[in-house]
Amino acid sequence: MTEETPGFEEKPDVPSDAASEDAAQAESADKAGSAPAGDVQDVALQAQLDQVRTALNERTADLQRLQAEYQNYRRRVERDRVTVKEIAVANLLSELLPVLDDIGRARDHGELVGGFKSVGESLETVVAKLGLQQFGKEGEPFDPTIHEALMHSYAPDVAETTCVAILQPGYRIGERTIRPARVAVAEPQPGAQGAKSASDEEAKGAKGGKGAKGAKAADKESGGPDKG
Repeated sequence: MTEETPGFEEKPDVPSDAASEDAAQAESADKAGSAPAGDVQDVALQAQLDQVRTALNERTADLQRLQAEYQNYRRRVERDRVTVKEIAVANLLSELLPVLDDIGRARDHGELVGGFKSVGESLETVVAKLGLQQFGKEGEPFDPTIHEALMHSYAPDVAETTCVAILQPGYRIGERTIRPARVAVAEPQPGAQGAKSASDEEAKGAKGGKGAKGAKAADKESGGPDKG
């Protein structure tokens, strides 16, 4: 009869290969448990990045729109500034036109002499620097956009409505007409064109008749035209 030692149990021997397999399984289980958490974190970061990109694109578009509006505002202000300046200069020069008319009439009558001549020429120089231009000449075709006809007549020596006298010169600044030229116009004489055409035809007929008469006289002197 054998005696058993109390408190001692025999443990079966565990192969080392089995222990290594258990450790590998535990490690793979840990990796499998941690993988989904990493994927969720990447998705969240990508969503945040997309939101930041969208916000950046919106702010960029807002900035570009504000810049375009500012450029349009600057151009509009500059255009308005130039327009206001032109209007102010035109109003000032309009008040000086009667003075310029007096200087012109004095020059035509030979009265622009002495100190008055110096003052008049200085004033004309100043207004010319401000862009004032005088227009209107005798003999130019009548243009209702820049001429104002105060007198009307007929003349046989004009082919179209023509300015035959400048009663008051016109003035402009650039393309803006301050005052039209006030003129006397003449139109072609009614029927003058037809009479001229008839006279030309009569002259041609007379020339042709003279030629025929001369040919007959030559035939008579030579015994008549040759026959056959």
